[in-house]
Amino acid sequence: MRNPRNERVSSDIDGAGPERKCILSGEVGAREDYIRLAISPDGLVLPDIHARAPGRGAWIGVSRDTLENSLEKGKLKGAMARAYKGAALTIPEDLAERIEQALIRALTHRLGLELKSGKLLMGSDRIAQNAREGRVTWLAHAADASEDGSRKLDQAWRVGSEAEGSGLKGTRLPLDRETLSVALGRDNVVHLALNDRGAAQRVASLLQRLLHFQGQPRTETDGDGMDGSNGPARSAAPEATN
Repeated sequence: MRNPRNERVSSDIDGAGPERKCILSGEVGAREDYIRLAISPDGLVLPDIHARAPGRGAWIGVSRDTLENSLEKGKLKGAMARAYKGAALTIPEDLAERIEQALIRALTHRLGLELKSGKLLMGSDRIAQNAREGRVTWLAHAADASEDGSRKLDQAWRVGSEAEGSGLKGTRLPLDRETLSVALGRDNVVHLALNDRGAAQRVASLLQRLLHFQGQPRTETDGDGMDGSNGPARSAAPEATN
């Protein structure tokens, strides 16, 4: 198959470099911020969140609204057709929903892995104690968490981080307590915290991609991109290493 001029296809799209080009916007960005679309042997275009599927693929870095608009107007189909000239492709009408659900599954799965490794903390009392002792590197609240409960844990985190008066606070997740409870196999999961910077970085990376796709503002991070909080840059000694 001939590669159309100025189009990145096959190994170019799926190469090992740090940057990718959005097939819709033409913008180039960090690989971890983009979403890979894999093409199955029968030509079905599907999300490949972890970019592990073999074969050809393309990358997008737009929000869900933009993607749905491009699907409605045939722009994605046209872009894919140009990139893979001669290939018979089928794009599901619900591709945007499939991508969002895949991103949510990736995030909750990662939280589950951090829970099994002992790096994810749950329960207001336990989180508050660890936060005051400076053992929390990332704090988050369910979308439907009460303002009062979240505020108290935010304050405990600021105290333990020696950041009182800074406005440091936990991330408001785009997931409610029911979703978190089902995903983590626990009852009434409302607040979450991580006690390891590596774990915080892994979770924050997946969260950023989900927020971006949903069209929400990205959460601010510290210089190393590991915090994931909505507050200013901070530093705290980790309790454990990877």
